[in-house]
Amino acid sequence: MIRTANAPVSYGVFGLSRPDLVPLPDGEQLAAWVAEAGYEGIDLGPIGLFGDRVELPRLLERHGLALAGGWVDFPFAGTDEQFDRALAGYAPTLELFAAAGAIAPDRAPKPTLADSGSPERSASPGGAPELELDDARWATFAARVQRVADVTRAAGLEPTFHHHASTYVETPREIERFLADTDVGLTFDTGHLLVGGGDPVSDFPRWADRINHVHLKDADRSVLASARDSADPMRDIWERRVFVALGEGDLDVDRIVDTIVDSGYDGWIVVEQDVILQDADDVARARADQVANRERLRRWFA
Repeated sequence: MIRTANAPVSYGVFGLSRPDLVPLPDGEQLAAWVAEAGYEGIDLGPIGLFGDRVELPRLLERHGLALAGGWVDFPFAGTDEQFDRALAGYAPTLELFAAAGAIAPDRAPKPTLADSGSPERSASPGGAPELELDDARWATFAARVQRVADVTRAAGLEPTFHHHASTYVETPREIERFLADTDVGLTFDTGHLLVGGGDPVSDFPRWADRINHVHLKDADRSVLASARDSADPMRDIWERRVFVALGEGDLDVDRIVDTIVDSGYDGWIVVEQDVILQDADDVARARADQVANRERLRRWFA
């Protein structure tokens, strides 16, 4: 059964946030907004946003939500010291996922693994062949993903991997390489795939047997060109709203949702619309967009 969720990033709460410009909603407020908009689940967001392993399940139950997943990035292409430090710090996050899963075992969260990227990749959203890892660095990358997956599974949770703009798994070619060299399921993100040069409607069937999580988001690819000469392209495309409400960008929403449903996919669809809040009007717009996004999906998910 497909269930719908939303995420803190849709309300401006993520790594690129500007709390110096506008106060960000806290965990209680976010959960209330997501539930009121009609979603069944929510993503974890920054660690601590929804409290610790005791407070998180209580918050979810208060708002009638389940935890769908949550972003956990690792420096898979970094130094041994950087990676080992990140892996050593993973245990408290796993405890949060496990605590949330205990109250809704039929809707278990997917720890959503991702690469931390690099300054080089952040400077070129969309990727390019010359930015790909060479064979030796890629072998290390894939082995590290497997190590994190093994730790996740040992905790009784099934991981998923998020291809993402400005990381070393961004383009369709890099996604294919990842699928060939690991056994980890894929978070299929329609918006990031558009940014990375893919076609969600044709790519989903190719990878369907490995997709165990879906992020549904729309993207306006024209923003990539407008930020080409920016000093900070990654931040710039987010601030210029590369991610838009469903139906306002380059995603064929009807066709991709039909494709997902017809495939027999059984899991979470997390609606995301990454926004950087810059004033009070942006807060109101974010709330309205997530209500509209949920209504856009009523045809498939009442």
